[in-house]
Amino acid sequence: MRFATRAIHKGSEVDSTGSVVSPIYAVSTFKQPGIGSDQRFKYSRASNPTRSSFEECLASLEGAKYGLAFASGVAAEMAALSLLKTGDEVVTTAHMYGGTYKILRKIMVNYNISTKYVYSTDADDFERAITKKTKLIWLETPTNPILKILDIRAISDIAKKRKIQVVVDNTFASPYFQQPLSLGADIVVHSTTKYIGGHSDIIGGAVVTNNNNLYKKIKFYQSAAGAIASPFDSFLALRGLKTLEVRMKKHEENAFEVAKFLQNNKNVNETLYPGLTSHTGHEIAKKQMSGFGGMVSFRMKGNESKVKKFISSLKLFAFAESLGGIESLASTPYYMITHASLSEQERAKIGITRDLIRLSIGIEDSRDILEDLEQALG
Repeated sequence: MRFATRAIHKGSEVDSTGSVVSPIYAVSTFKQPGIGSDQRFKYSRASNPTRSSFEECLASLEGAKYGLAFASGVAAEMAALSLLKTGDEVVTTAHMYGGTYKILRKIMVNYNISTKYVYSTDADDFERAITKKTKLIWLETPTNPILKILDIRAISDIAKKRKIQVVVDNTFASPYFQQPLSLGADIVVHSTTKYIGGHSDIIGGAVVTNNNNLYKKIKFYQSAAGAIASPFDSFLALRGLKTLEVRMKKHEENAFEVAKFLQNNKNVNETLYPGLTSHTGHEIAKKQMSGFGGMVSFRMKGNESKVKKFISSLKLFAFAESLGGIESLASTPYYMITHASLSEQERAKIGITRDLIRLSIGIEDSRDILEDLEQALG
C-alpha cells in the first residue's frame, strides 16, 4: 500500500468490532481470562488499543517496524535519551529546538551525560566532534527555527563506523516529506503536537525504530516511566495521520508562495526556506526530502519596533507558540518559549536574533495568507 492508503487503513486491524474508525478505549485495565494470560492488553499504561493503533500507523508511515507514543514531544525525546548511561556523550547540532537544548543542558548533565554542539552543517565537523565517550548523535533537520539542513545519510554513515546510534527529530518534515530510517538513522522522534496531529488540539510525541533491541528498551521505559499518550490524544493523532498527505501538500504549496513573496519584499533582509535554490541546504534537502515542508522563517529590516508592529498588524496569522496546524501562525523565537532557555549570547551564536520571525504556513487560501503578510509588512 502507498502512503495515503496506509495512513487511512493501518492500525484499524487492532479493533475486533468492525469499526471503520478505531474507537477510543477509555479504560485503565482489561479483564484477563486467568493466571498467566498472554493477552495483548492488560493495563493501559503498558498498552492500550487506541494507542497501539496510532503507534502501528505512524510506524508504517515512517517505514518502521515499531512505534511508541508519548504524552509530549519532549517525553518522547527523554525516552530516546534514556538509552544513555552515566559518562556517555551526545554530539548534536547547535541549531535545535530549545526544548531539546533544555533537556541536554539542564537535565542530562545531572546524570553526568555531556553534550558537544556542532555549529556547522558539515558532516565532517560531526565526525571531528566524536570522542570515545560519544554514544549518540542527535540530529534535527530542517532545524527549528533557522531551517538548516543536515545530511542524514552522510552523518549516519560516519556514526555506523563508530557504532554510534543516530536519532533524528523529524517533526518539521513529517514522515510524508522525509523518512530518516531509510537514510541510515536508528531512531526517529516526533512532536505529534505538530504536523501529525495537525489541528492544534493535542500535545503528544512519538518514537519509531526498526531496531528490536532499541524498541524493547524504549518500550520498557515507556511503561516504567509512564509518560504515555492518552487514548483520546492517540485517537486524535491517528485521525491526523489520515489526512497527513493532503495537508502536507497544501502546507508546502502555500509555503512556496510565501517564501517567494518574502524573498522579493523590500522590508525583508533574508528568507529562509529549503525549497528556495538560494538556501544553502537546498541540494541536500532535495536529495533526502520529497518536499520542503510548511515552515518559513525570515529576518525583517529595521529595528525591534518594526518587528512588533508587524506582529501586531497581522490579522489572519495568530501570534502563538507551536506550529504544524491547519491555521497559519507567526512567532518570534528570540522572545518566546521555544528558545527562552538560551542566553542572549547563545541565541546570537546560532542566529536567533530579534529580527527573526518564524511562520508556520497553514492550509488557508494562499491569496489570503499573502494579503495578510503584505499589509502587515507595509
